[in-house]
Amino acid sequence: MDYQKYNALLITQEKNILTVTINRPEKKNAITAELHGEICTIFNDIEADDTVDVVILTGSGGAFCAGGDLTWLLSQHGDPVATSVGIAHDRKLQNTLLDFEKIIIAKVEGPAVGLGCSLALLCDFVYATHEAVFADPHVSVGLVAGDGGAFLWPQLIGYARARRYLLTGEPISGLEAAAIGLITESVAGDQLDEKVAKMAARIARGATHAIKWTKASINAGLKVTANAVIDRSAAYENMAMMLDDHRIALEAFQEKRKPVFTGK
Repeated sequence: MDYQKYNALLITQEKNILTVTINRPEKKNAITAELHGEICTIFNDIEADDTVDVVILTGSGGAFCAGGDLTWLLSQHGDPVATSVGIAHDRKLQNTLLDFEKIIIAKVEGPAVGLGCSLALLCDFVYATHEAVFADPHVSVGLVAGDGGAFLWPQLIGYARARRYLLTGEPISGLEAAAIGLITESVAGDQLDEKVAKMAARIARGATHAIKWTKASINAGLKVTANAVIDRSAAYENMAMMLDDHRIALEAFQEKRKPVFTGK
């Protein structure tokens, strides 16, 4: 498989373990149109690569992914054609990862926010530093949690806790995320690489088909819930992208002030 076409993703391989690194360190790996498109195609390429059994997904520069780039989001505001492209990519990505049978391990340090958080939580194992930050703050920028949070968080930590975090956008540390079952485990920063490498190696030398098909069986139930939520949350998010509140929030974040929402 030729991975040279990817610009915003750094791809490396050691035996049957492939590492995908989101590579915009100067912007905490925030998602642009280019990166969004690449994330939506990389897993299809990996699925077709017979040399890969395990994927490690991580970010460069001490961050996992800070969510959507504010400049990119502002450039789409009020344009239903432009926003619908991004929404379609989100829907495709969620379904692709739910159907993806190879094991994915998320290695998280720094922020995993918005779509970045959903990317991590859609992985089979999520290891993070104690200080990592997980958040789905769509509501904080006047949006709906349409890229995975609306179905993922309730399944992982229950509806009561999910409402607390999704309806407020409140962030939590890696330590707390592990304690409530949102992620697999949190570790000290100097132990993260070793922890992920050991699990990747363990899976890589396991019974490949048994592991893949067990994962597929686990995800079968999750897909039932996801299919009931994805289209609705995506449609609502696209509608929210047309509203003044979304623009107000983005401008406020750019100017480092609190947004004053109008409900319009």
